[in-house]
Amino acid sequence: MTWTLDTDSARAALDIASEYADPALLHHSVRSYAFGARYAADRGLVYDAELLCVSALLHDLGLTPPFDSHTLPFEEAGGHVANVLTAGLGWTAARRARAAEVIVLHMRDDVTAAEDVESHLLQVGTSADVSGLRVAEFDPEFTARLLADHPRAGFGESFLALVEDQARRKPACAAARYVAGGAAARIAANPLDA
Repeated sequence: MTWTLDTDSARAALDIASEYADPALLHHSVRSYAFGARYAADRGLVYDAELLCVSALLHDLGLTPPFDSHTLPFEEAGGHVANVLTAGLGWTAARRARAAEVIVLHMRDDVTAAEDVESHLLQVGTSADVSGLRVAEFDPEFTARLLADHPRAGFGESFLALVEDQARRKPACAAARYVAGGAAARIAANPLDA
């Protein structure tokens, strides 16, 4: 089963994510899109699937050494990666800005589907994958197939180390608030790792 879209932009984003993210982070990005897309399908939400897919695939590249900014939070750095990639793909300035915005907002307080459906779906997808939030709402067969195709590969521990590093170096960033708010316990309790 293919878990991402088959468009030029989605294939390019997957190529870039595959080149720069380690397997655990790459699989997380794919799972995040799949959880968000499935959540939307189950609830009849209308959204820009390509925008969500590209944003999900690129959302954590700011955690990787080539794109980790010493001044910007990782989600803002990832937004810049999305902006550059999608410019090369011919996206309009407004659509490029949306990709960056979706990536930035996935680390903010909850954004409702009515406010911004793609940001909401990326929050749902990443929260399900990182800490197991709402995992029980997904069909267990869907989740099992997704995990078989895109295994966890130690993702929880490696992701926690990445965000803790961000928190230490950038104490005013969203990752620092996330870590201070009990990220380690939530990640450790993720039912996807049981």
